[in-house]
Amino acid sequence: MYGSSGPTVRELTVQALSSIERGYDLLAPKFDATPFRTADRLLHATARALRPLGPFGDGLDVCCGTGAGVAVLRELCDHGVTGFDLSAGMLAQARARLPAPDRPGPAVAWVRGDARALPFTGEYDLAISLGAFGHFLPAERPALFAGVHRALRPGGLFAFPLPAPPPVGSRLYWTLWGFDAAMRVRNALWRPPFVMYYRTFRLASVREELARAGFAVELRPMEELGRLPGGAPRCRLVVARRP
Repeated sequence: MYGSSGPTVRELTVQALSSIERGYDLLAPKFDATPFRTADRLLHATARALRPLGPFGDGLDVCCGTGAGVAVLRELCDHGVTGFDLSAGMLAQARARLPAPDRPGPAVAWVRGDARALPFTGEYDLAISLGAFGHFLPAERPALFAGVHRALRPGGLFAFPLPAPPPVGSRLYWTLWGFDAAMRVRNALWRPPFVMYYRTFRLASVREELARAGFAVELRPMEELGRLPGGAPRCRLVVARRP
């Protein structure tokens, strides 16, 4: 699937029947050939939206995968960048694939661990996360957000793009609904669970959870990604500041 360099149906099936960690270890060598990798257009828009909010010293990519977000942080941060992920396989691919900078830049460190228990305290000025929130159940997000808050220095930012939900009844709406339904059936019948739900990360709930974690939250339209027919932005940058 996804071309000659992408995973086969059999490989995706084995991954889907594994744990999150094992599944991504298996998928890692072919992950960048799938649509699960964050699109370059969104990466560039995120970098441009964040640049005026700097300068930033040290950056953290939570659930960094194969390092696409780390490349963004390397453009924005002056001192150091850390990629943090549960999967050793994804981190290995990130180390191997992250292109060499075209100018002297910050040092990059790779740390393996569970994002629900981030091991950092007051070390970063900017934290980002791209495309990973579906791997956390709503009950797990308070620990995730509290850990990011603890990892930031006072005044530090936690930022991530959040696309608008698809219109009810649209093809994408039913695709995501069907995926989540299939995943719930899979997790009810098969162990270990593989948590990945597209429709549980809703803006209103997330804003409340970030506020309870101690963040001051603002939304910034990402204008270069366009607007919906009704005028709402197609994507917003959620900017949560540790006061």
